Amino acid sequence: MNTRRASHRPNLYGGRMSITPLLLTASLGLHYAPDAILEQLGIPVVRTWLRDTWGAWSRDHRKIVIASGLSPVQERCVLAHELEHFYAEDDDCNGYIGTVRQERRADLEAARKLVAISDLAEVAQWTSDLHTAAAELRVTERLLEVRLNDLRGEGWPWRRPGGSKIVG
Repeated sequence: MNTRRASHRPNLYGGRMSITPLLLTASLGLHYAPDAILEQLGIPVVRTWLRDTWGAWSRDHRKIVIASGLSPVQERCVLAHELEHFYAEDDDCNGYIGTVRQERRADLEAARKLVAISDLAEVAQWTSDLHTAAAELRVTERLLEVRLNDLRGEGWPWRRPGGSKIVG
């Protein structure tokens, strides 16, 4: 008997949509493609000049806006992060404390999907350099640090003592 069921989340377009485990995880790690998931969900991605951020989820407008000129790795990470805001049904900024929590949660969930432990273990076998590892995993160094901090105490070679001092 199959006990795996699709979970249901409120659809921001009205009604409820079925999100299957395949759609949610779609292939984690190196093969995780947030752009393809957003396309399947019908969430438009608008690229434009942004002054002080790389991306934003607008629940009211039902779209993601990202900065033009991002590298493919940066864009992949930003889309994964903004997709997590969609999944969590986050509002636009509604108070500093709430915003910081939303941002940290979105970073953590995006990092977990973008950096699979199996990919991390494979890269750890041949490089001890954070920059090289991030490039191989197709993530920013910052998002790799988020994932490594999530796995704190597991002995990964690139984790800096004390973790990242970057918030957000």
